Amino acid sequence: MLHFTPDSPLSIVMLVLCGILVCVFEFVNGFHDTANAVATVIYTRSLRPGKAVILSGVMNFLGVLAGGLSVAYALVELLPPDVLSPPDGAPAVPMLLALFGTALAWNLFTWRAGIPNSSSHCVIGAIVGVAIGDAFVHGRHLGDGVDWQQVLKVLEALAFSPMLGLLGAGLLYQVLRAVVKNAALFQPPPEGDAPPQGWVRWLLVGTCSAVSFSHGSNDGQKSIGLIMLTVVGLWPALYALDPHQAHLLPLAPAQAAHMQQILTAYDHDGLRTEALAAADRMQAWSNAAALPPGSGALQSTDIPSPVVQRGDVFQVVAGLKKVERNADTPAQAKAEAKALRNSLKPVVEFAPWWVRLLSAMCLSLGTMIGYQRIVRTLGEKIGRTHLTPAQGASAELVGAGLILTAGYTGLPVSTTHIVTAGIAGSMLGSGSGLQRGMVGRIVLAWLATLPVTIGLAAVLFYGLSL
Repeated sequence: MLHFTPDSPLSIVMLVLCGILVCVFEFVNGFHDTANAVATVIYTRSLRPGKAVILSGVMNFLGVLAGGLSVAYALVELLPPDVLSPPDGAPAVPMLLALFGTALAWNLFTWRAGIPNSSSHCVIGAIVGVAIGDAFVHGRHLGDGVDWQQVLKVLEALAFSPMLGLLGAGLLYQVLRAVVKNAALFQPPPEGDAPPQGWVRWLLVGTCSAVSFSHGSNDGQKSIGLIMLTVVGLWPALYALDPHQAHLLPLAPAQAAHMQQILTAYDHDGLRTEALAAADRMQAWSNAAALPPGSGALQSTDIPSPVVQRGDVFQVVAGLKKVERNADTPAQAKAEAKALRNSLKPVVEFAPWWVRLLSAMCLSLGTMIGYQRIVRTLGEKIGRTHLTPAQGASAELVGAGLILTAGYTGLPVSTTHIVTAGIAGSMLGSGSGLQRGMVGRIVLAWLATLPVTIGLAAVLFYGLSL
């Protein structure tokens, strides 16, 4: 049996492996999802493949750097607090291996089959699987072990965004058809290597850039959250707490007491005992920090390590979120719980500049490799006719708008699903129809992704955690 303990050689080796896996996953995400941005410019010969993927890679890079962290931690919060930061400070190797191994395996499988599939779905399915596996490991009811409300919120965004892409691209194509009278926009590219007319060409270059930038701003955040889970495992003393926000801990004694009071008073829904115990500990070490040396039983030396503080913060944040959601909690108490939760989150939800840079580099480098399989599927095999400039531009304009909006509102969405659905919508809008066989394969892969990744990650996590 494998034993993962703090500072053991096996744990260090496994964490380094996890660091490599998350970089490989983001690299694969780049070449798996890049085709969504470059298919149009390549198939209309607006740019040669080499130039197209370099442009897409650069825009992905910029998108990651410009994006926030709301999507990153919307995913991270799907994990139970004890998995995010185990109470004994041990690295969460089983969680990281189950996450990265599952998501990477399914991504590579669908890429090899030439099926546009969502890296976001892979990650979210693996995270939910880890949460389910953790519930079994600790003998919890699944209602307590998995934050189903957060899972539902994420899945709703993933489910509705392709529908919006389908409808939006179809409508935009009809608008272009009614407003623009230039036939070059609505015809497949002529034989040979000649690019489209100047303005059509630059329209497609612009939409390719927009999709690539928006993909980086959303998908890049997901890898940032995953990299941070590994970084905290590798260097807990340095990165368990944000050094720029660590002054917010310990809490003022009055604030700690108020937090503990809210968690205790509004435990209508059966808050997990871990959250209440963490609140008690936080109140104790907040009181300890406020005492001058030698003034009582509690001393400043009683303040726990950053890793233990991180674990307590995540437990309390989860408990406060449950108070907010409880229908029996008064509105005033909900507002106070939300304010306390928001004051704690910046201490543990952060990313150093070099993590952002690493994510951007892996995504942009992956963008420049391995795109051909899925480009062909998007360009030739969804519709009954080859992609036209108007169809590609409609899908990409709508897709870029949806992805950017989601990225800055904290909703993880799938670039693959939105753009693929957009291309299908533009094909329907033009009356060219769809190839049912390929569309059926794509939909089947979409439907299978969550059950497969949830089941595989749950089994891996449970097996590695025993």
